[in-house]
Amino acid sequence: MHITILGGGGFLGRKLAARLARDGQLDGRRVTALTLFDLNTPVPPAEAPFPIRTLAGDVTDRTALAEAIPPQTEVIFHLAAVVSAAAEADFDLGMRVNLHGTLAVLDTCRTLPRPPRVVFTSSVASFGGGQRAMVPDDGRQLPANSYGAQKAVGELLLQDATRRGFLDAVSIRLPTVMVRPGRPNKAASSFVSAVLREPLLGLSTTCPVEEDFAVWICSPRRAVEWFLYAASMDTAPLGLDRGINPPGASVTVAQMLAALPEEARKLVSFVPDTAIQAIVSGWPAAFTAERAQRLGFSEQEPLAEVVRAFIEDDLEATRAERANG
Repeated sequence: MHITILGGGGFLGRKLAARLARDGQLDGRRVTALTLFDLNTPVPPAEAPFPIRTLAGDVTDRTALAEAIPPQTEVIFHLAAVVSAAAEADFDLGMRVNLHGTLAVLDTCRTLPRPPRVVFTSSVASFGGGQRAMVPDDGRQLPANSYGAQKAVGELLLQDATRRGFLDAVSIRLPTVMVRPGRPNKAASSFVSAVLREPLLGLSTTCPVEEDFAVWICSPRRAVEWFLYAASMDTAPLGLDRGINPPGASVTVAQMLAALPEEARKLVSFVPDTAIQAIVSGWPAAFTAERAQRLGFSEQEPLAEVVRAFIEDDLEATRAERANG
């Protein structure tokens, strides 16, 4: 099985690649080759029982994609994206990468001898409703920001391409993923990881929303599990509806802080940011996610385990990265 990860240099792409390298298989089938593709050349896992190619290129460049997705490719993880606040700040960039990049992936899939499975990272930002919303599985996607709109359009395009037989898509509407290792990024939700990560590093940070602000979250471990399950599941029960609201968890900022040691909590101060609030206030804080559970997607682990997993998996590497400037 040949697998390609678009966005293979991002933190979820790296974790997914490491998991595939560790397992050496997907759904009982041996992985024979893995391609990691990103704007900058990705760093591959240290060891893998199969060859790994690392390529740098633009996801909108069809020539580069043809190299990243060779004819024998069976599974494509499409993780490449411009994140929420960056897509809101630069409309043209968000459209180019998030929309036209997905169109380029679709067109490349049409050239393959067999329709590949495409696991697409969509987002809860494709929904509106705000803090009081409980989104049902058949809830209407009504994004309140450009990023969410681009993701929703991408879903529809991949859904129609599936209907046409060009590919076999599963779109995972990712919750806010926490705790992200490394440095803060340009996502509007970056503070969700920062209020846990920075204090655990002994660093102060600010929170742009109130303590009672709730977020629909998942852990990096759970996100990778969902990706792998989506890549190997029987998609016949999905029918035409290829969008999945995975079973995340709704947590408040206060609950996040309560998961920290007492001294670490003191490193978080509340400083309102109207630009961030304008984006995240429209995101729903809870989903029923009953369909995903029926389909076999695993539930999000408790918040205490999310914090413990970050400490086990990423804390020391993040500390070393931040120390190196």
